[in-house]
Amino acid sequence: MPDTDAPYSRYVALGDSQTEGLGDGDDVTGLRGFADRLAEHLARANPGLSYANLAVRGRLAAQVHAEQLAPALALRPDLATVVAGVNDLLRPRFDADHTAHHLEAMFAALTAQGAHVATLTFPDPARISP
Repeated sequence: MPDTDAPYSRYVALGDSQTEGLGDGDDVTGLRGFADRLAEHLARANPGLSYANLAVRGRLAAQVHAEQLAPALALRPDLATVVAGVNDLLRPRFDADHTAHHLEAMFAALTAQGAHVATLTFPDPARISP
């Protein structure tokens, strides 16, 4: 596990449109989601920060797991964000256990390699579904 007082040197973001930044920006800066903003903030403390945003809009948790985890691990991040599952939640046949399995597998693989992993919580489904 990296020293928690040391600045991060390699940050990798995995996820869907929330991480990619879809709809989060303007005509001047373009798409700048939370991952890009976090990387910019981290780079102020560590100008040598390496950053990769692997996110692809529309991906389900299983797709993020299958398509993004191996490339993320190859980059050997000391910090990773994994934000996926909302696209799953919006499906008529949402399976929370299936989605959680993929998220937990990504968290486990990244932490086993020594990365600190951060994520975001899901919205309350009762507030977004009829």
